[in-house]
Amino acid sequence: MHCLDYASRVGFQSPSKGLDRFQSVFKISRKTFNYICSLVEESMMVKTGGFSFTSGKNLSLHDQVAIALRRLSSGDSLMTIGDSCGLHHSTVSQVTWRFVEALEERGLQHLQWPSSETDIAKIKSKFQKIQGLPNCCGVVDTTHVMMCLPSSDPTSNVWLDQEKNHSMILQAIVDPEMRFRDIVTGWPGKIEDWLVFQSSNFCKMCDKGERLNGKRLELSEGSEMGEYIIGDSGYPLLPYLMTPYEGKELPQFKAEFNRRHSVTQMVAQRALARLKDMWKIIQGVMWRPDKHKLPRIILVCCLLHNIVIDLEDEVQEEMPSFHDHDSGYHQQICGTLDIKGVHLRDELSLYLSRKLPPGF
Repeated sequence: MHCLDYASRVGFQSPSKGLDRFQSVFKISRKTFNYICSLVEESMMVKTGGFSFTSGKNLSLHDQVAIALRRLSSGDSLMTIGDSCGLHHSTVSQVTWRFVEALEERGLQHLQWPSSETDIAKIKSKFQKIQGLPNCCGVVDTTHVMMCLPSSDPTSNVWLDQEKNHSMILQAIVDPEMRFRDIVTGWPGKIEDWLVFQSSNFCKMCDKGERLNGKRLELSEGSEMGEYIIGDSGYPLLPYLMTPYEGKELPQFKAEFNRRHSVTQMVAQRALARLKDMWKIIQGVMWRPDKHKLPRIILVCCLLHNIVIDLEDEVQEEMPSFHDHDSGYHQQICGTLDIKGVHLRDELSLYLSRKLPPGF
């Protein structure tokens, strides 16, 4: 069946408008859509129990993927999508969940820490081109996925965060192309960023020397800098996690480091803003979500975000470049400083002031 046929079947009446129409419906190109279908086909079609429209016609694999993508990308209610597609709302729910399970099973290769020295070298080179930060392997940031929970829900207070919203945290480590390389989700929104990070497998692997353990950079005689990621003031300053200096009247080399750090940090802010803009199911306030299923939905949205980048989908070039992914949330301040981290940050700042002109 031609892809524009099922595009029109899920509630859009002008298939003749071609590619632009398809992309506006599904937020991805036909090439990417077909790739996603090929990824999930075996898992989705092996299960018994077919789905059908209210007319009685069975849903093909392409129909099912189209409906799931519509639900994830629009954030519309099950009832709204069901009414526009000629489906019962329970079918929309079941099809979407089957897709989530299938992509979670078949698509995890699209969200991995780089496994080769060559891949890490490319990432470090691209980060250095942004604002000169050498040996940087990623940017960490956190966003909140908001939920609408009734006061009668016995777990309601658990999910109430500092801004008085019910929310779940997503922490992401992002590469220079806005690809997610590591994520943590499922924590209640009131948990502070630093605690989410320090509880993560990524942090534990770094502490054991099993991650960010590649080539070291000589900063000055007798001083070397290992691989590291950067994060905002909500994170602790560690030998492998560089945060900005606090304070207003800073020496020039520290102020310049903060400027370079801030511009590089925007990569993660843009990535999380794009994630929420493209997969709107996690952008707004989710109506009474299953807290056990929500982390898996967030993961699949991150996988889809990465697939669009990995396939060099032209749609990504049309996405907005704004940075506000957590409107209404204030900057957290961790304040934890590792002594070795303090020394390395100073050495790195001085190295940059010697190596690069201001405003590089």
